[in-house]
Formats: sequence, C-alpha cells, structure tokens
Amino acid sequence: MEVEKAKILLVEDDTNLGQVLKNYLELHDYVVELCRDGILGLAAFKREKFDLCILDVMMPNMDGFTLAEEIRNLDMEVPLFFLSAKNMKEDIVTGYKLGADDYITKPFDSEVLLLKIQAILKRNSEIADKNNNVVEYEFGKFHLNTKLRILSVDDTKHTLSPKENALLQMLCEYKNDLLPREQALKRIWGSDTYFNGRSMDVYIAKLRKYLSADESVSIVNIHGNGFRLVVE
Repeated sequence: MEVEKAKILLVEDDTNLGQVLKNYLELHDYVVELCRDGILGLAAFKREKFDLCILDVMMPNMDGFTLAEEIRNLDMEVPLFFLSAKNMKEDIVTGYKLGADDYITKPFDSEVLLLKIQAILKRNSEIADKNNNVVEYEFGKFHLNTKLRILSVDDTKHTLSPKENALLQMLCEYKNDLLPREQALKRIWGSDTYFNGRSMDVYIAKLRKYLSADESVSIVNIHGNGFRLVVE
C-alpha cells in the first residue's frame, strides 16, 4: 500500500527561492503548494489540509506573522516554520510566541531545513501513535484522557492540543515530583533550545489556566530545573 505523502504549504514571495525550494522538497517526496503572498496562502490553508507550513515573514498583502495568527485561529497544532532575512531577537521571539516550531534566517542550508522538516513530522507522528493508547489520569478534581485529549473538571471539558496533552501527561507521570525541563523539551519539542523553552513556557501558562479550577492543584516552576505538578 502506498504511503500518503506529507503535504507542505510554502508561502514565499521571492519567485526564484520559492520555486527552487518547492522543487527541492518535491524531490524528497513531499507534496508542496507554493503561494506568492499571505492572502493566497491563507486561502490555500482554508481550502486544503497541510501537514506543515513554511511562511516567509516579509511579504506583500499579508506578512508571515499575520498569516501565522490566521492559521493558528484555524489550527493550533499544524507545525509552522518561518523564513526570514531578519534575525533580530524581537522578530525571532515574536515568531515563537505565535507558535512557530522553527525560525530560519536567510540564507539557509536546504539540507538542514529538510532535516528539520523530517524531524518534526516524525515527532508529531510518534506523539500521535502514543496518544492512540488509552491512558487516563485522575488528579484533584481532574480527569485526563490522553487518547481523546480531554481534560474534565466537574461539568467542564477542555479539548487539549497535542502539545498541551503531551505536556500535561508528562506532568502527571511525575506528579508531585520534578519533571526535568530538558526531558520535556526533548520528548515533546525534539530539542532543548532556548526558543523551544520559551514555547514550552507558553504551554505551561495555558495549562495553569485550565488547572485554576481546582485550588489544590498547581504547576510549580522549579527555577532552572523544571516543573512540578503539585496535588495537595
């Protein structure tokens, strides 16, 4: 049976770079849709399902950051890569705050980009496979079903994103003990880089909001080491 090819949305206004990158990725067995600006990219994303998006930051009509916000409103989990000639820390931080999985500055090595794409798609596939096993946790007033990605408390149910689900599952596995920051980053994000760490902090903040429904449950930051899911 033929394995379905992963589909990539590439939004890049540089005609030459866009076509070269499209051809390169297609040579490595990906299906690539190339769009020349953010508006066309958004229309394509609404029209079809993609496994990963590569967005140029500086584009006419709609820039990459705005496009990323629109994509995140539609899909919280599709992997996002930014391509940019801008390497200012503020721009890089903005990209990761928007939920980027990587921020790649131009010029870049196409082979390195390919390896990053392969790694994140493999990681997401492995997370999905793990989540196919029914694992349930009870803590405080909460019930977590990691297969359905549902966190229940009283009469309220929250559908978690894959990363929220994976992170909360790890916290449950280490309940009242230290979950090492590096271990969580490597298992869920693939590497323990500074920017992945910032991304994880955003997800920890989201989980804290969910868990605020029970005062006996909290996520405690152990500075420089990791986190503890404390259940009194």
